[in-house]
Amino acid sequence: MPLAQAAGTLSAMDFRLPPETEAWREELRAFLRQELPPEFEGDDDFFDNEEQVAFAKEFTKKLGARRWFAPAWPVEYGGMGKTPIEQMVLNEELAYHRAPHGGRLFTIGITGPTILVHGTEEQKRRWLPEMARGEVWYCQGFSEPGSGSDLASLQTRAVRDGDEYVINGQKIWTSNAHVADKMLLLARTNPDVPKHKGISAFIVDMRSPGITVQGIPNIAYRRDFNQVFFENVRVPAENLLGGEDRGWYVATTTLDFERSNIAAIGGARRTTHDLIRWAKERQNGRRPFDEPKVRHSLADLTIDCEVGRLLAYRVAWLQAKGEIPNAEASMSKVFMAMLGIKVANIGVNLLGPFGLLAPGSKWAKLRGRVLTSYLLSHAGPIGGGTSEIQKNIIATRGLGLPRGD
Repeated sequence: MPLAQAAGTLSAMDFRLPPETEAWREELRAFLRQELPPEFEGDDDFFDNEEQVAFAKEFTKKLGARRWFAPAWPVEYGGMGKTPIEQMVLNEELAYHRAPHGGRLFTIGITGPTILVHGTEEQKRRWLPEMARGEVWYCQGFSEPGSGSDLASLQTRAVRDGDEYVINGQKIWTSNAHVADKMLLLARTNPDVPKHKGISAFIVDMRSPGITVQGIPNIAYRRDFNQVFFENVRVPAENLLGGEDRGWYVATTTLDFERSNIAAIGGARRTTHDLIRWAKERQNGRRPFDEPKVRHSLADLTIDCEVGRLLAYRVAWLQAKGEIPNAEASMSKVFMAMLGIKVANIGVNLLGPFGLLAPGSKWAKLRGRVLTSYLLSHAGPIGGGTSEIQKNIIATRGLGLPRGD
């Protein structure tokens, strides 16, 4: 029985997808070939200029018009009523084709599913349809200068004032905050209880008075991260998500959705295929692919990509069964962080000196993507929860081992 059909009836995962899901994959590929220019290489990933943002917004709305932006959501909220497995197929294909992400991870991959779990019916009908149409992009306001891995120590305050909460504090490493319309924010509402119990989650309009966004260039000279400052920002009490002082439950749900990493697999597979294609071409009178060491390295990457793909699909399979994949999502996250570094290292070694040339150089191979990947890959074991934290989750929640000191 194929995977999507088996989700509710089998205890063991089946590796096949049903014919209708594979047919939909082909429909997606045809759409992407039609909508993305032949020379398109996904250079909008970090939204460095208005042209990139405009193209991404237009593309996102085209997906939304087909109800493809959030296919796994219920029809009444703008989705197609499909399973998380079809959502995985969509995310994998979009990443492989380097389509504009349009805030997809934080909007559809994280915030939307979290609202489905913790939101009231009124909140679902207010926020989800506009997200599914691709009209609104979200960012995630979790980490702070003194609260990264120990997220529960966050200090941003939310104080109730009538029908509003007043927010003061700072967030950091906030991806896409400079282009986001709204933020899923964690803030402390009760400082007098244990740290995990005094946190609340809010949906915040990024155009609210008192919000300041400052960019943080990364090592590849791209703008992805931001600092966000809140000075007496007023948020309607109706934007409280999951109940007051229950934000930690919202946060753990959010992080479980963040860590399946099928999009990262799509990108790793595309880079691996690009390296294989380059190695099969003649370079300085010879084909690198003819060398056994090169073939073995690329074969190893291909196998690892398939392993990572199956780990990610297992997360979707569990979600389709109605389960919460805590340890499984962490396994996917740890593996993909290691694979991202491995793909980049092999790519730089394979391309030699040309692999160290930045995008824009006329001598750069594969448009300088390998160097960018190399520079950014070491953030993989840190962002979204460090690999050390993920291993603790795997040990305690997956294997039932005692928590380490």
